[in-house]
Amino acid sequence: MLARILDDAVRDRLLASSPARGVKLPKRPQRRNVYLTAGQLDRLATESGRYRSLVLLLGIGGLRWGEAAALRVCDVDFLRHRVTLHRNAVDIGSGFVVGSLKNNKSRTVVLPPFVIDELAQTAEAKDREDLLWPSRTGSYLGPPSSADSWLAGAVRRCQKADPEFPRITAHDLRHTAASLAISSGANPKVVQRMLGHASAAMTLDVYADLFDSDLDSVAENVAKMWPGQPSPGDLSAHKGL
Repeated sequence: MLARILDDAVRDRLLASSPARGVKLPKRPQRRNVYLTAGQLDRLATESGRYRSLVLLLGIGGLRWGEAAALRVCDVDFLRHRVTLHRNAVDIGSGFVVGSLKNNKSRTVVLPPFVIDELAQTAEAKDREDLLWPSRTGSYLGPPSSADSWLAGAVRRCQKADPEFPRITAHDLRHTAASLAISSGANPKVVQRMLGHASAAMTLDVYADLFDSDLDSVAENVAKMWPGQPSPGDLSAHKGL
């Protein structure tokens, strides 16, 4: 932020050059992503009560919190199992600012039928322009970031039943969506479109650990193509000996 302010000063000819440019900053260690299994996600959704559909949408559709908070009933195509994202509601402390998505492009997320069914239950008795998950005041729903939030309570109940259940935030559910998509066989380009990343390279950088198993499969597939190598059946028989 300081660098950008100084850049503005340079453009306004208040400074000859910016002292913030050319400074080599130490690398920040990347926070390790937390992923839930499908079973853990379902348990968390159940423990979240009236926000069950929201947890499933975040954990399977990969929406950012502001994108989900801004969703209205009319944004869901219940027949085609799609959600179209147009807006992003950001909590700035004194209120919400509603604008376009992060990359300024709308996108569509395709969802499994069981998630659409949950959204349909949430949308019951609501008008087309109503928010799917309004706050108690009828405004946009803020992120559940405090220790006494509904999400923190749901996580504690999951951990009580399963001591191995990880601590997880609303943003971690976006990581879970990426993990489930990649585990199902989705390629990086598809995951990029689902998450709304600027490029597939960004997706690969963020979720490089999820593609580690692909290295083994590449080596195995190349070995099968090489002349004179034993077939998978021959290898199995050899292992049996």
